[in-house]
Amino acid sequence: MRLSLLLLCLAFSIQPALAQFQAPELTPFQKKIQEAMQSDIRTAEEKARDNNRKPLQTLSFFGLKEDMKVIELVPAGGWFTKILGPVLRDKGVLYIVQPGQYAGATAEVLKLPGLDKVKSLDWGQWDGELEAGVRTLPPPGKWDIDDADLVLTFRNYHNFSEQARAVLNQSVFAALKPGGFYGILDHTRRHMEPEYRENGRREDPVAVIKEVQAAGFVFVDYSNIHYTPDDELRYEVGRVSVANNSDRFTLLFKKPEK
Repeated sequence: MRLSLLLLCLAFSIQPALAQFQAPELTPFQKKIQEAMQSDIRTAEEKARDNNRKPLQTLSFFGLKEDMKVIELVPAGGWFTKILGPVLRDKGVLYIVQPGQYAGATAEVLKLPGLDKVKSLDWGQWDGELEAGVRTLPPPGKWDIDDADLVLTFRNYHNFSEQARAVLNQSVFAALKPGGFYGILDHTRRHMEPEYRENGRREDPVAVIKEVQAAGFVFVDYSNIHYTPDDELRYEVGRVSVANNSDRFTLLFKKPEK
């Protein structure tokens, strides 16, 4: 009898503590993102990467809302496009912008259900080298939009040279409305480490923050959503031992109100 009473008292005492560790209830829009993640337009391979890429947590951190004007930079095969397009279709709008070399793959993606309202912006003149990714960009302000709420780039920032990144950030700044946000997710490089063969697709997050601030942005926040402690930051992100398990930084910036 005493044991039963003790267990009952213990259960009631730990219940409030357990409640503190319960995951917060999802908003209606977050549930909509979850529905998009389960959509038939996504392949089994794409869905299998959800645990690694964490689209719900990532888009929530970036502050995505259903009535936003959003620009996705260089969507290529459209992994995030297949989620962003459907959730923004009714009340918002998704724009994509990328060099012509990726246009064919993305055009096929945009034929899928729920992506019929996605709009494309002209990247501008293409004359860049491909040895180390996209090397040149259109001059700032060439995209036909200046009132976007949010610009996102997923594992693409490393594809640009330092000079091209400066132009990219200026172009993003011009495309956003005052108070608009800029979200960057990419593979992590050691701080101040020179570029070499193995880290070419990694970026120093401190250097990224400085580059984006130089374009006029204010640094808002970072997230450890994609922190991976067992990535030694030493090897190419495509290596078998690293692929799908790289440490990635997740940064959010804001264009000043004035």
